[in-house]
Amino acid sequence: MGEIKKFKRVLVANRGEIAIRVFRACKELGIRTVAIYSEEDKNTLFRTKADEAYQIGKGKTPVGAYLGIDEIIALAKAKGVDAIHPGYGFLAENAEFAQACADEGIEFIGPTADMMNALGDKIQSKLVAHSVGVPTVPGVEKAIETEAEALEFANSCGYPVMLKAAAGGGGRGMRIVRNRGRAAAAVPFRTFRSSQGFWH
Repeated sequence: MGEIKKFKRVLVANRGEIAIRVFRACKELGIRTVAIYSEEDKNTLFRTKADEAYQIGKGKTPVGAYLGIDEIIALAKAKGVDAIHPGYGFLAENAEFAQACADEGIEFIGPTADMMNALGDKIQSKLVAHSVGVPTVPGVEKAIETEAEALEFANSCGYPVMLKAAAGGGGRGMRIVRNRGRAAAAVPFRTFRSSQGFWH
């Protein structure tokens, strides 16, 4: 087992209930907490649950404030933060943010930037799974770019198949093709074509 890191001050780059939960966990571990909040959140509960709280994103929308990587990193450095917890949403899956933390010697509590980049693409994440012996459903190992390629794979694999955008997220861009009819297979390509292609 690797060395367990002990943080002294954790900034939560998020808001609301998720921030409160992280603050509570940190308090139980004896870790000082730092909250950030947008102009619209200045009277909300979560900011009062941290040991310190600082407003960010002056003149920005709430979303813009919580996505302000440079400002968040600068604040973290100024306040002696040694780790940032992103919560979920906002910057939680942002490889640029994770890398910015690493570049400044701040621990990002979550996956590394390299791992986020590897798993952000569905085909690459499948190859990563294969490399460590995780079983996956049958499918392609490179992006399908044309309807003809999709039909060739589906006919050889058997129906039904699912077509999904390689870089899609949250279930967007998924279509089930239940038979070998050309029209059924064509719908996802007309509607969801992307530069990343498709996979099964």
